[in-house]
Amino acid sequence: MLIDLHMHEMTYSKDSFLALPRMVEIAREKGLDGICITDHDSMGLKDFAEEYSRKTGFPIFTGIEYYSLQGDIVAFGIEDYPRERIPAQEFINLVKAQGGVCFAAHPFRNNRRGLEEHLCEVTGLDGLEVLNGSTSPAACRKAARYAARLGLRTIGASDCHVPEKVGVCATWFPEEVRTLDEFIKVFQRGGLKPACWSEGQYKILQMREYESPRKVNIA
Repeated sequence: MLIDLHMHEMTYSKDSFLALPRMVEIAREKGLDGICITDHDSMGLKDFAEEYSRKTGFPIFTGIEYYSLQGDIVAFGIEDYPRERIPAQEFINLVKAQGGVCFAAHPFRNNRRGLEEHLCEVTGLDGLEVLNGSTSPAACRKAARYAARLGLRTIGASDCHVPEKVGVCATWFPEEVRTLDEFIKVFQRGGLKPACWSEGQYKILQMREYESPRKVNIA
């Protein structure tokens, strides 16, 4: 399955211009098998997203992009989350205590919202976003090198806020997932691979080639 793991819907992400029906429409047009709503510091869309998923028969998983004191972390499988900023390690611990999974979002984006070198200080992350549709190729490749160094799962996602960005990057899952529980279990087992939308289809990236700035173009 191909799933976009990092997306923002306009109801709770005020910087987004995307409504959920349009997100699903574009995702289906591109051949995605599911999407994830990861609004900024909110899971307010969860009930509506679950209802819309049942109505359309299209998998929609709700997580959160939480802005920790050290940078953004995307998490799934949690019910409780802090309403104030706390250290990254505390948030990761909270996710693990609830049986969830989490990954560092755009760790080297030039807006000071990524974990950057704090990646080497925290423990418990399940993955690292090495392909982000709103981050420079150089910053994404740096993240890929860190993922290899730290032994973290490699994640691709659009981080979309506008229609043209929906599904520009995604993650390939080696098994079908229809429920959040299945999503969490497959994520934990690993084997995920980042993919990018290019010339009308998704291309799964080979990480050894991707880490080289000369071999794979993700612009």
